[in-house]
Amino acid sequence: MSWTERIAVFDTETTGVDPAEARLVTAFVGMLDANGDLERGTDWLADPGVDIPEQASAVHGITTEIARAEGEPIKDVLEKVVASLNWIARNNLALVVYNAPFDLTLIASECRRHGITPPQLGPQVVDPLVIDRAVDRYRKGKRTLGDSAAVYAVELLDAHDAAADAIAAGHLAQAIARKYPAEVDIDLAELHTKQVAWAKASAEDFEAYMRRTKDPNFTADGRWPVRG
Repeated sequence: MSWTERIAVFDTETTGVDPAEARLVTAFVGMLDANGDLERGTDWLADPGVDIPEQASAVHGITTEIARAEGEPIKDVLEKVVASLNWIARNNLALVVYNAPFDLTLIASECRRHGITPPQLGPQVVDPLVIDRAVDRYRKGKRTLGDSAAVYAVELLDAHDAAADAIAAGHLAQAIARKYPAEVDIDLAELHTKQVAWAKASAEDFEAYMRRTKDPNFTADGRWPVRG
């Protein structure tokens, strides 16, 4: 059976852009069927235990006051998110995460911060960003979730909402697999190996470009799907 027949999707919203330092604010885990319809999903709102910068609140709409008043303690949310991701891993379902090194590194960092064992994922992560860069390498333009969704005619209703972003990423993964079945609609373990190589090559290309044009000491981290 194709991995696209039933997929899990995951996304987070946070306090910042560095996954090693940012704190979790919201998370969503859901399940989509072969048609991309949502079978079930869970949203979490966490009190990250730190102030949420105004720049971050402007993106996802969650202020420090909202998080403190309505959010669960961060450790409780992390434990629930990890339990969900571990269930997905045990059942060997595809886990779609757009720009996986951000969200998965964030969760791993938060787990270490709060004394929780990080999720034990197998070779099932599907990252539409890494895949799209590889299968449509020379396409001009940005590769944000919104930009790529438009290219593949995927609807993104509420950007920077964890649930909306996760579901759109799932639809995008299914659309890319339909368009490039030979490269993408393959065994998950084989796709994992490809994505590791693709992410490394993409980072090396970007590093070479930056060193050539802007900063001779620039480095790009090509580790995938988790860094650190």
